[in-house]
Amino acid sequence: MRHGLKSGSAWLACVDRDTEAAFLSSLNENALAALPWLFEFWALPHQLPPEGDWTTWVVLGGRGAGKTRAGAEWVRSMVEGATPEAPGRARRVALIGETYDQALAVMVKGESGLIACSPPDRVPRWIATERKLVWPNGAEAKVFSAHDPEALRGPQFDLAWSDELAKWPKAQETWDMLQFGLRLGQHPQQIVTTTPRNVPVLKTLLARDRVAHTHAPTEANAAYLAESFLTEVRLRYGDTRLGRQELDGVLLDDVEGALWGRPEIDAGRITEAPELSRVIVAVDPPVTGHADSDACGIVVVGIIESGDPACWRAVVLEDCSVQGVSPNQWANAAVAAYHRHAASRMVGEVNQGGQLVTDVVRSVDPTINFREVRASVGKVARAEPVAALYEQGRVVHLGTHAELEDEMCKMAVTGYEGQGSPDRVDALVWALTEGMLVPAKRRLNPAIRNL
Repeated sequence: MRHGLKSGSAWLACVDRDTEAAFLSSLNENALAALPWLFEFWALPHQLPPEGDWTTWVVLGGRGAGKTRAGAEWVRSMVEGATPEAPGRARRVALIGETYDQALAVMVKGESGLIACSPPDRVPRWIATERKLVWPNGAEAKVFSAHDPEALRGPQFDLAWSDELAKWPKAQETWDMLQFGLRLGQHPQQIVTTTPRNVPVLKTLLARDRVAHTHAPTEANAAYLAESFLTEVRLRYGDTRLGRQELDGVLLDDVEGALWGRPEIDAGRITEAPELSRVIVAVDPPVTGHADSDACGIVVVGIIESGDPACWRAVVLEDCSVQGVSPNQWANAAVAAYHRHAASRMVGEVNQGGQLVTDVVRSVDPTINFREVRASVGKVARAEPVAALYEQGRVVHLGTHAELEDEMCKMAVTGYEGQGSPDRVDALVWALTEGMLVPAKRRLNPAIRNL
């Protein structure tokens, strides 16, 4: 029956309206009401559990490929019984996300989460004070964070769902604690839903016996994704390492998690600057201004505009970052770079300093064309599309910028692996975002003013 249902949704989507109407009219009232909740009928092949005697099922997929829905529906199938009150095969479930908030927002309350996927008479109740879901049949699911592996020491389960394992900050410790607790019932099982990243915990897991996996690219779920999204991300990331990982869902076996590699940077090195259309100076100021402060990242980038913004190129001209100086000193250094390169704009991150950042720059030179930028996502998320520009061969370095390039090679998908803060990389990212990514987004949507 399961294999027949695998193609049910595809068949229904392809038949003519008369055949569709005849099929639907052939169902009795109960069957018709139940049809939306029969996930096996609607599921894509990678969203259905594999055959065989496995203990762990890993769903690898690109962004938006339907991994979360697969996880939620499998948990449902294991927890629910024949009636709302009847017991299912699982009674105690662990739900582990990168953080508590993300687990709640995605796995529990998300559009493809457990609550949204449950039929009206089987919707689990969320008890916020205990961080758990309770189904009408008494089954329970407790939420855990990968930031707190010790919270898994003690509880025991017969089922587990781990979401975005490759992003977990304490991945191996959390995974190990979960395995010790997965000990109830005759055959405890678990599902892992993740976009693949080259991290040890995922590579080791996939190499083990009794681990099954399914896989799908982002396009597998195209019916539920905006066409403009698919077009844009393929245009921007299609031929890059990031695109293979985040869109094709491929686990890449290269330098562990690095966004940039030295061979890649070396291949794009020039000794003479070409004719530039405009120059941007980006500033990533430190929170404090004393001898022990982080560096103030100051990076100068030239833009070569030619045709469609999606084809523009860039040259990293100078890293003039300064360390352990006062706000007035770093502002003077940034303004000097602005005039030295005849820049057309300076951008500065103001998340920490707010209006003070703008004021200190303008106090040095009120004529500077200065634009405030604010980070709404983490450093890695901001850096990834910039790294994609390098992979596309659209960014080169004029000469060598050793300290900047050292930071670039230590920026991994799991975070920055160097000491301190990657202020030079942050400034590089802001400069290339302003010069390359913002214009490309404005082309697609003229209403956009900021990323």
